[in-house]
Amino acid sequence: MTYQEILANARTCMGPYCKSCPICNGVACKNTVPGPGAKGLGTGFIRNYQKWQELCVNMDTICENVPVDTTYSFFGKKTVLPVFAAPVGAMQLHYGDKYDDLTYNDILVTACADAGIAAFTGDGTNPAVIQAAAEALKKNHGCGVPTIKPWNIDLVREKAELVGAADPIAVAMDIDGAGLPFLKNLTPPAGSKTVDELKEIVKLMNGKPFILKGIMTVNGAKKALEAGASGIVVSNHGGRVLDQCPATAEVLPAIADAVGDKMTILVDGGIRTGMDVFKALALGADAVLIGRPFVNMVYGGGAEGVQVYVNKLKAELEDTMAMCGAHKLSDIKRSMIFGY
Repeated sequence: MTYQEILANARTCMGPYCKSCPICNGVACKNTVPGPGAKGLGTGFIRNYQKWQELCVNMDTICENVPVDTTYSFFGKKTVLPVFAAPVGAMQLHYGDKYDDLTYNDILVTACADAGIAAFTGDGTNPAVIQAAAEALKKNHGCGVPTIKPWNIDLVREKAELVGAADPIAVAMDIDGAGLPFLKNLTPPAGSKTVDELKEIVKLMNGKPFILKGIMTVNGAKKALEAGASGIVVSNHGGRVLDQCPATAEVLPAIADAVGDKMTILVDGGIRTGMDVFKALALGADAVLIGRPFVNMVYGGGAEGVQVYVNKLKAELEDTMAMCGAHKLSDIKRSMIFGY
């Protein structure tokens, strides 16, 4: 199947909230919760997408004519692209009945590993979700990053032990999940964490790199570094948790300048194409996360959909790099973005 055929097929089994739009820009679903939108007006998702589109690249083909290399080393794991599937949860609630979280993660983790990248898996109030994610990771030799919600320390310890047995590349926590409505007023509680609390959580990882997802300020990045995180994801939970935030593309350069030489920087939110990936790397990211488009690919084409999308991203990134005079990822510079 082609990318467009897979997207069209997704429209037959997604919904009623996600429309599998030709352009996944947050407009049609902007305030749908349940659904892929936001708890407020949904301006964050829309702004994330728009700001990547506003950036222009500087074309320069007066350079050596050699093949482009898009490979990336992620905490020792070599991938064909600096791209990872973002953690997504509550599939049937937000995206449709075709897949529950367990089945979705199983398909996604395996398909991403087969395609030469890796998936971040989600977490939820149902303990079976992270249990199934751990099994999928184990089946694929740990090729993935389990993401734990910001629960209390006892539940984090329990889940860290579970996913740690799968020997994943790293373990993440989506601290921005503190703003999700379904995490409110739970027992045990979930929510924001202090630096000292995060230091205790880092100790539970048994030496595995710890990635803190949900960083939107330089101060937040510095606190993550102080807590012992090996990496961060510049993210506002895809624009879902708080309206009137800047886009991830707007805050990324300052964050990368502040801590980029001390930790791995990933960015999430509104990235859709290989050219968007190029722009993110030029602004200082080491790699990117992409969420909703992978959902559409799995719903519309299963494992084949994931492979088709990875191929599309790779071709787009290769073309952009070649046309801008970058032949390997380390050649991508901020000066390749117009106005920088």
